[in-house]
Amino acid sequence: MRRLTYFIGYSIDGFIAGPEGQYDSSCFDGDLKAAILAEFPETIPAHVRGLLGIAGTANRKFDTVLMGRGAYESGLQGDATSPYPHLRQYVFSSSLTRPRPEVNVVAGDPVEFVRGLKQQPGLSIWLSGGAVLAGQLLGEVDELIVIRYPVVFGDGIPLFRTTFDPAGFTLTGSRVFTTGATLTTYTKQ
Repeated sequence: MRRLTYFIGYSIDGFIAGPEGQYDSSCFDGDLKAAILAEFPETIPAHVRGLLGIAGTANRKFDTVLMGRGAYESGLQGDATSPYPHLRQYVFSSSLTRPRPEVNVVAGDPVEFVRGLKQQPGLSIWLSGGAVLAGQLLGEVDELIVIRYPVVFGDGIPLFRTTFDPAGFTLTGSRVFTTGATLTTYTKQ
């Protein structure tokens, strides 16, 4: 069975973006950048892959990405309508029309959809965000891989937006990078 992994970066104070979707990528450098490019190259949007010299790099961990509408739109650049053409892309939205053949819009229940995806063969499924979709899928998340950046946003979009219902995870790995960022992995208990 495939696994659903929420792979996301966040600020020290627990926000994945500012109130209007702003983010600070200033800590994506040095050994952290090298680790992401080596281990998770498929998480880099298409418009940046060429600039980083990984345009033809094979997917290592994920072959599918799940996004809320905000996460999808934040991955677009210029006239692009597909942030991750190297992955199967699913955008969960009740108002978005199908922007391009390689982007699938899902208007139905994300939980049932993900349960079906998990039964299909393939690599892991990457939950890219946002907070509402992550909150809806929290019960289906098998693994959290979180990059904590040494920056405080003060306000913004949290990792999860859901009701209070504690879900236990076990620490399975942690690394500290020279930028002060940490990459921590948790698996569902």
